[in-house]
Amino acid sequence: MADAPSDPLTRLVHHLSRLPGIGSRSATRLAYHIVRDGSIASDLAEALVLVDEQVGRCSLCCDISASDPCKLCLDPRRDSSLICVVERTQDLRALERTGEFRGRYHVLEGALSPLDGIGPEELRISELLARIENDVEEVILATNATVSGDATALYLSRLLKPLGLKVSRIARGVSVGAELEYTDSSTLLRALEERREI
Repeated sequence: MADAPSDPLTRLVHHLSRLPGIGSRSATRLAYHIVRDGSIASDLAEALVLVDEQVGRCSLCCDISASDPCKLCLDPRRDSSLICVVERTQDLRALERTGEFRGRYHVLEGALSPLDGIGPEELRISELLARIENDVEEVILATNATVSGDATALYLSRLLKPLGLKVSRIARGVSVGAELEYTDSSTLLRALEERREI
């Protein structure tokens, strides 16, 4: 913290601007809002202390959780033979919002990106392999539709298929409500390739 300013308000702006997506102007606006409403400062401080003290990673699925194992891993109604692999906790939350997936999850905490120095050792792949030794039958690769996400899915597929598992990838294509006229050609191509009979 030696590089943090000593003035409390400037220090708050400095730390807020370190958050992803928050530039110095947004950080300044947030800081002044916090100062104007004193209850926000104390509530925010308490929430930050609680997160620091009580939130960590689930030892099974690597999700961010206040309990270990997390609630999803402890839920006996979930199908333990089916694991959905995602890059980040936010991806897990998005899939959970659908209310349809009843298997278990595994969070990699990123995607392969050699140019950024992220190789297999930096991801939670060894933890995934340890889980597969049990009763897992299928692994769904739900990595993002990016170069890194595709590379990660391909790497995991090559790692998992020799173990006798069914390995699948989530489908991609045209978004609901999107007009074909405004859809990029690679998305249209993927939608055509992954079409299914109705």
